[in-house]
Parts: sequence; C-alpha cells; structure tokens
Amino acid sequence: MSGIPSAWQQAADCLADAGCETVFGLPTDEPGLLDAADAHPKLRAVGVRAHRAGACMAIGHAVVTGRPVVLALGAGPPFGDAVTALIEADSLCAPVVVVTTRIPAEGLGRGGFQDVDQAALAAAFTTTYLRVQDPGTLAWALRRAVHMSVNGRPGVSVVEVGHEVTEAAIPADAPPGYGPVRRLRSVPEEAELRRAAGILAVAERPLLLLGGGARAAAAGTAALALAERWGAPVMTTAAGRSTVPEDHALVCGSVGLYATPPLETVQCGADTVLAVGSRLEETARMGWDTLESVRLVQIDSDPAAFGAGVVEPAAALLGDAAATVALLAGLLPQRTPEREEWLRTAAHARRTAQLSWSADGDRAESPARTALHALAEIFPEATTVHDNGMNDIWSYHWPVHRVGPRARTVVPGEQTMLGFGTAAAPGVALAAGRPTVVVCGDGGAEMGLDALPTAAELGLGLVLVVFDNQGYGWPRLLRHELDAPTGLTRFARPLPVDDVVRGLGGQVESPDGAAAIPAALRRARDAAASGCIALVRIKVPDDDVPPGVRRLFLTGGEDAGDPI
Repeated sequence: MSGIPSAWQQAADCLADAGCETVFGLPTDEPGLLDAADAHPKLRAVGVRAHRAGACMAIGHAVVTGRPVVLALGAGPPFGDAVTALIEADSLCAPVVVVTTRIPAEGLGRGGFQDVDQAALAAAFTTTYLRVQDPGTLAWALRRAVHMSVNGRPGVSVVEVGHEVTEAAIPADAPPGYGPVRRLRSVPEEAELRRAAGILAVAERPLLLLGGGARAAAAGTAALALAERWGAPVMTTAAGRSTVPEDHALVCGSVGLYATPPLETVQCGADTVLAVGSRLEETARMGWDTLESVRLVQIDSDPAAFGAGVVEPAAALLGDAAATVALLAGLLPQRTPEREEWLRTAAHARRTAQLSWSADGDRAESPARTALHALAEIFPEATTVHDNGMNDIWSYHWPVHRVGPRARTVVPGEQTMLGFGTAAAPGVALAAGRPTVVVCGDGGAEMGLDALPTAAELGLGLVLVVFDNQGYGWPRLLRHELDAPTGLTRFARPLPVDDVVRGLGGQVESPDGAAAIPAALRRARDAAASGCIALVRIKVPDDDVPPGVRRLFLTGGEDAGDPI
C-alpha cells in the first residue's frame, strides 16, 4: 500500500477483519480509505460519481447481503451530500458504516476550510457516532461501529477520524484479529411467549403481518409455518416483500397504501394481528380503519418499535424475528374451524384480486401494468429495485407485480427518497448475483443518473424500466385534485437520459404501445446479460393511477374512474 497513510491501512485491515467486504466512496485529495480498500486483498473498493449515489449503493448492497457495508466520505460537503440517503438507510435499518474525516483541530470553530458539525447533522439517523482523536483508538472505534451497525436495531454508524490521526504513524501490527462481527440474536422469556400465544390462540380472524425486520432476519420459513398452524392469511409491508413467496396460498399482498382491492378487506377484517419486524409506519396504516381496534402482538429486535405505529401492543416480544416466530409457533394450538371460514374469506379476496388485476384480468390494461406483468415472466429470478413515484407504485401492488420464490425486491424506506432505485441499483447488482431491474419514473431516473457510470464501469448490466409521464406525476395528481396549477410538475427540457445510457455503451428502447413492451423487455434482458445498461422507456398517461392511490387520495376513491 505504498503512499497510503498507515492509519488508513490499519482501517482497511480492521474493517476487513470485522467482516466488511465492500467500500463505496469518492477519491479524496490525498490517498485515503478508498485507496486502502482498493489495495486490500479482502476488500472491494467501488468508486462513485456522487456521494448521495454512493450512499444509496451502500444501502442496496447492505439490504441484499444483510452484512455491514462501508461508505467512505470526506469532511464537510461530502458528508452533507450523503445525508439524504443516510436518512433512508436509517429507515431501512441498513447496516452502513460511514467513515469520515475531520478538519485539523486548529481550524475547528475558527473558519477552518469545510468545518461542519457532522455529529449534529448525523444525530437524527445514527446508531452511534464515534470520534477518533487518538491513533490508539482507531481500531477499537471501527470495530465498535461495525458491531453497532448490525446489532440491536441495525442502521448507520459513523466514525469521524481526526486529521491528526490520518497523519500519525501507526504500527502495521497494531490491530489484533478478532474475526467477523457476529449478529447477536436473542428471544423473549418463555412466560412472555406463552402470554402472547394465549392472545393469538383465541383470535377468530388472525392476520400475520411481515415487515422489513422479518425479511432481514430471514424469518420467511418460520412465518409460513406459524401462519399455517395459526390459520392466518399473510400480508407484508413494502419492505417486507420477499420474506415469503407471493405464490403461497396464504399470502394476500401488501397492506395500507399498497393493498390491492379487494385485499384491503383482509387487513380490515382481522381482529388480531401478529406484526413481525414492522413499526406499522404511516403507509402501512393507510386505509386500515379498523387497526386501532385489533389486538396487536408485536415482535421486534428494537424496543422503540413497540407502539411507534399508534397502536399499543397487547404483547411486545423483544427478540430476533425468525427465532421468536419459530418458538411462538410451537406454542400455538392447531387452527380452529372458525378460522377455516376466515381463511376461505381471505382466499376469495385473493382469487378476486388475481382475476381483476392479473395479466388476463377483466380490467382494461395499462402500459405500466403490461410491463410489470411481463417482468415476472421474463425475469423470474431478478432483484427488482423500486423508486418513489406515481406510476411505479403499481409495482408495489400484488398481483400486478409478483415476487416469486426466486425473486427479490429492494424498496426505499419510510422516507421514500426520489431517485433511490437507480442510485441503489449498482450496489444491489454487485451483491445479488442475479439480474437487477429498476422500476422508476422519468423524474426518478433523472435524479439517480449519476449512478449509471459506476454501473457501466463495472459491467453490471442493469435493466431500467422507466415510466415516462414527462415530469413528476405524484405532485401533479395531488395538485389536479386540489384544482391547483400543474405546470411546474412538467419537464420543459428533460435531461437526455437516453443519450447518457447510449454514451455509456447501453441500449435504449421506447416501445410503441403496450403490445410491444414484452419483446422490448426480452431484448433488454439479453443486453443486460452481456453487461450493458438497458433502458426501456414506457410512455404512461396521467390517469394511469394505482388503486391504492386512487382509493386513498382521490375524491370518490375507487369510484373516481376505472384504472386505465
């Protein structure tokens, strides 16, 4: 590692020993952590073009692998540029270890170049913030940060390395080898489990709700075993998708904003809910008018999750999702005859949703729906990375977009930052080892544009499915509902995203009509398999509104016109 300060060499050794494998970041003025990672035999350095995009890539990589990922930042503006994405990382419980620098001590509070109180900026989204001012504490701080990022409620930890430490001579044999940081798992006391099981046992209309915490803990097998024994339909939050395969007969799509009619009747009909790894955030509660009257049992590894979503749990079980669900299932009696009737009701709603919203459904087709139906057939093993827009919300609705047993999804968290999908996709593709498809709007594609050079340089072969409504569809819809001006929501001069993709050696198609979309997606799949970026731009009309949005935000709800 010639020319790399010994502090950064030690940092690379410590992070690799702690179980980190990938470091995202921009090169700094002088060789730093990214350079040390690039020279390290056990680390992979990924150079990015923007700090925000790099943070999104780190999130995508961490969500897919479940392992800690490192984001290397400089002091001041680089740290600030990444904050938006790091807030999203916190909401997703993504284990991201940020290693940043601090300006020389003599400049602190005295007009020093790029002097920013980074700890104050980070206070809202970090699990821990550690300042290293003594070279002797660098190794400890880095390992501590990795531990804090993966244990308890996983999330963002920050290590701020003082300028003086980066210039200090540190012996090469300073850090001892402890091995990868282990994720610690615990389960509730037996008395608490039995109390919760007693509540679940008397439920007449039970519902199992799986959130992002259930997915992160790989609780799917245990959850389905519990659901079958308990006699409960299964629904997920957006972040909880991929926990269980959606072709299972008990799975009834997602809750809240993303409940597909008539499956909202399943969530609203439940009298008892077992929520695993979910805080019951606002989008999960939307349209769930009966939620405050249900008996709620909640499982989470974070005590702050209990009661966070308005409803106070009748039983709160603090522990690992997979292990706790498995123990709880063993305490439940076999399902009762009364629950068989409830399961038939849920199954009827599931069949009706399939008839109404599947590819051969009886509703008029839309370009967005055509694309999403085709994705499940053409990319059965893909990881789909979602964004936050208007038409791409269709992709949150089962069965319009289906997550089969070999597929995965990655979604933005409670912040739903625009541009997340395209920006996170390179990190997802690096980790997934399978096709990676981004579903976004044209606004989101423009906002994540600076991630595409990284994808091209690494030959990652992304597929971008861009629903193009010439601007920002969500604020346009709400403004239209308020009879307010919509001019600012339309792009007078769109960014030349297509030209950028072609300039990076990629392929662009704009299919003419819904019938041409499946063939365009197959060609995109073939191009991406060779390492190229493939963009399929699909024109969508303003009135192609997903059912959850129509039900909850438009005057007249579902009667405000049929889906296009």
